[in-house]
Amino acid sequence: MTHLWKLDLIRRKMADLQLDSFLLSDLHVIRWLSGFSGSSARVLLSQDRAVLFTDFRYREQVAEEVDSMECSIIDGGFLNAFAESGVPGPERLGIENDVVSVGEFERLRARFDRLAIVPVSGFFDEFRMIKDAAELGALRQAARITEQTLEKIVPMISPEVTELDIAAEISYWHRRFGAERDSFEPIVASGPRSAMPHARPQPEKIREGSLIVIDMGCVCNGYASDQTRTFALGKIPDEAAKIYSIVRDAQQLGLDSIRCGMAAKELDAIVRNAIASHGYGEAFGHSLGHGVGVEVHELPRVSSASEDYLHPTTVFTVEPGIYLPGRFGVRIEDTVVLHESGPEPLQRYTKQLVQL
Repeated sequence: MTHLWKLDLIRRKMADLQLDSFLLSDLHVIRWLSGFSGSSARVLLSQDRAVLFTDFRYREQVAEEVDSMECSIIDGGFLNAFAESGVPGPERLGIENDVVSVGEFERLRARFDRLAIVPVSGFFDEFRMIKDAAELGALRQAARITEQTLEKIVPMISPEVTELDIAAEISYWHRRFGAERDSFEPIVASGPRSAMPHARPQPEKIREGSLIVIDMGCVCNGYASDQTRTFALGKIPDEAAKIYSIVRDAQQLGLDSIRCGMAAKELDAIVRNAIASHGYGEAFGHSLGHGVGVEVHELPRVSSASEDYLHPTTVFTVEPGIYLPGRFGVRIEDTVVLHESGPEPLQRYTKQLVQL
């Protein structure tokens, strides 16, 4: 049922844009709309039909995962299957402008010369931003798995292990606890490398007296988690402890300030101004957060340039940070579900500084 209401909304928007049919190519959108998790698929929608095309490798999988669409196992290219299906038409075919390559567009235009092919940007974003009960359940489950994994790996941190060791354990325990995969490559960054927001783990042992930023997430039932905590190995400099407190307080201020209907950029400004008031405004260079769903980065954008608003059942991160190049960095991140009554953080792991 969760997929049927999505089809209904999409068809209404297609009618508003005078689109007779729509070709979906983005595998994330296809999973969101149909439940299909294979690596090769296209979907053709019209007002009265929805057909998912995939190949022989997924014959049994698509039968198990998809119950809201016709499923067609193709032998050959997608274009031949489209032509034989009779779905495209009669006049205007929508495509995902930000997904379809120039080459694929040209092949479509040559094969279906009777159609007006209409590139559309962000067609599904407004629907994906609002989560239903099943989606929220999957997001909560993914968050629980990441929390369980974090509890497993934190006691492993010592001067005897490397960043890569911890990253490998994260991926291992995510799967042991039931995740499909990581939602992104784990970030484990210690010492001066903790000042690199997207540092790649290195085969370098974690040193005493350093901060360690661990940013991690998994995918469960198609939906992602995203969580960051910063830890200390041994005694850290007083300034590092001070920076940690500033980031923790700013992150909590962000959580306390969220309300339904507010502009995302307003929330970003509240937290950014709090950090700037301590003299570290230039050290917080990235956005405050981002939406989370079938992708770990989607709408709403929570940044100074965002035009999005925070509505009930939107799911997004709150993740301020301060980064002092060559010295250390701190980031703390929760993913929240916004309800009419306020935000529900999906993470429960302590935000007090854990010294190992």
